[in-house]
Amino acid sequence: MFTERFLRDKRGAALTSEEREILENAISEVKTFGPRTTLAFTGEPLNHSTLLIEGIMSRHIDDRNGLRQLVALHVPGDFVDLHAYPLKILDHEVGTMTAVTVALVPHTRLDAITREYPELARKLWFSTLLDAAIHRAWLFRLGRLDAVGRVAHFFCEMNVRLAAAGLSDGRRFALGLTQADLGEICGLTPVHINRVMRQLREDGMCVFRSSLVEIMDPERLAARAQFDPDYLYIAKPLPGIPSSQTRPIR
Repeated sequence: MFTERFLRDKRGAALTSEEREILENAISEVKTFGPRTTLAFTGEPLNHSTLLIEGIMSRHIDDRNGLRQLVALHVPGDFVDLHAYPLKILDHEVGTMTAVTVALVPHTRLDAITREYPELARKLWFSTLLDAAIHRAWLFRLGRLDAVGRVAHFFCEMNVRLAAAGLSDGRRFALGLTQADLGEICGLTPVHINRVMRQLREDGMCVFRSSLVEIMDPERLAARAQFDPDYLYIAKPLPGIPSSQTRPIR
């Protein structure tokens, strides 16, 4: 099932089996793309939204010199550009960080869901608002944390997001990114990222090697990151992740 990771039971607005089947039937096609491929360009009209099945994708804005600023990262189970449904034209680009598999949902079928299944439509809206909550956390990370805190916060966030999708055991997960990618995400140079990763490793908190992340001390890493997971709206505790990082939504 292509939608199995979207709003799983550990999210605050989990889909019922009936709703999941409705969304599954709304998919028009499934495609694969290689890494560093742009799937949606700024100002380009869109008639579908993209559900990420496998891989990592980003939303980014290019400056006049062609340098990217990443504004969001998406993991399997994310509806990457669901906001394109009402907007039709995006103010940023959507691309792949790794090889990906995606499912395309035409906006005409989202129209039908909105008319006929208001509760499912509300959960799709929840997904879009969750994207906005994550974006605010990214602003906090880049604006208020030092280099070590930024990287630690990113790893904490990805650990919880991937665990909610069934892709992390709470301590280890495959990220599929390079240190250069981390630099783009956290606003740091490759040299600075290398220093940060060495410090996290020597402090016994986290190791990032061959695109794999191992969190050795989740509590200390979260404290160093000032990481509060409430913005991720996890509804249930996640296996392997300290309960302080999976507080139920109120």
